[in-house]
Amino acid sequence: MRDTISVQPKTRYAKSGDVSIAYQIVGDGPIDIVFVNGFVGNLEVQAENPGDQAFFERLASLGRVIRFDRRGTGLSDRVREVPTLEARMDDVRAVMDAAQSPRAVLVATFEAASMAMVYSATYPERVAGLAVYNPVAKGVRSPEYPWAWSEEEYGRWIEQIETRWGDRDFAAEDLREYAPTVADDPDIQEWWARVMRFGASPGAAVVIQRMAMMIDIRDVLPSIRVPTLVLHRNSSRGQAAYIADRIPNARRVEIRGSDTLFWLAEGLADEIIAFARGVWGEPEPETVLATILFTDIVGSTAKAAELGDRAWADLVQRHHVAVRAQLDRFRGRELDTAGDGFFAAFDGPIRAIRCASAIDVSVRDLGLEVRAGLHTGECEIVGEKLGGIAVNIGARVASRAEAGEVLVSSTVKDLVAGSGLAFEDRGEYELKGIPGEWRLYAVER
Repeated sequence: MRDTISVQPKTRYAKSGDVSIAYQIVGDGPIDIVFVNGFVGNLEVQAENPGDQAFFERLASLGRVIRFDRRGTGLSDRVREVPTLEARMDDVRAVMDAAQSPRAVLVATFEAASMAMVYSATYPERVAGLAVYNPVAKGVRSPEYPWAWSEEEYGRWIEQIETRWGDRDFAAEDLREYAPTVADDPDIQEWWARVMRFGASPGAAVVIQRMAMMIDIRDVLPSIRVPTLVLHRNSSRGQAAYIADRIPNARRVEIRGSDTLFWLAEGLADEIIAFARGVWGEPEPETVLATILFTDIVGSTAKAAELGDRAWADLVQRHHVAVRAQLDRFRGRELDTAGDGFFAAFDGPIRAIRCASAIDVSVRDLGLEVRAGLHTGECEIVGEKLGGIAVNIGARVASRAEAGEVLVSSTVKDLVAGSGLAFEDRGEYELKGIPGEWRLYAVER
């Protein structure tokens, strides 16, 4: 099979923090498509299969197709920890920057679609359209999301990975489920086993599966305002419909045929091409997904009375310097100050939580305590500011925090899975002016 392939695209590297991400560009033209594989892959080994290459050459009839190996897989750097949603979004941005792609149609498959959906809500100015294939919104089955695997099913699959990963017979079994039309081809079997071995070690593949189990982006779906196409096979109809129904104006298309692997899926490339042509040039949405942080000094009135006006003003100024230093460190954007409080926004909840915790530590050196509240949600873009219900929720969460406490909504907690952050359940609250009850969590130190 390798004797029949054309010249491979050049593999380049983008720097995402201290991690190198391997990427390739196929084609040249006015429309950029960024394609993110689910599970594992290896750009150069995948290129050994003419069918795989033909799929991307078909997409490249529109313009440039930018592909990359996700951190921990393929030609990209290996990492020891489970990659967080935030880190994986940083990788997409790093690759787009390295490829000099200011805006693209984002295409993602399987569990990678969860990251692409959050990315599209967070950076709508960089996403002309979003196409997801067999997407996942929650990793583990629950009564309200019955389509995912159970923890027991994940356990059995992980055991298979640990003992049979990269074995040709194991690859053949996988192909019979996901690519039955080519499953008996010995060359394809050997190639698929090589994709496994060169895509990830058994341990790395297990890490990816554990990452998939942690996914829960259900609260983010209504915040996706870019044009969205949800593509799926019949076997994934339930969760595809769940996702499409919750993304405003999303369109859902079922892919026919017996093969699930994207390069074999009947008509998948044609659907993506038609979608990309239709959405290219559409205006940017006027909303963005952001993590909102509110902080304020505890006991400020008593402290001001104790110190006097001049000393208090000096202390507040030093507090502001300390807070702004942490906002700069964690990529926070100061939106407003009101007396001794700060209102800031972040493009990722992990950075927001770590910033809030760092602020608490830094102001303690000044003899102060702060309370902080965070919420992630859809915000309206109002000039250089952000507004809307998500901002109000963030303020209400902060009002419930105790001295020295960082309090977060359940949405924030769900989005930071795999970060190592721990939380203490504070129970359900009614937030003034906000419908329903809200479960809040305190960040453990």
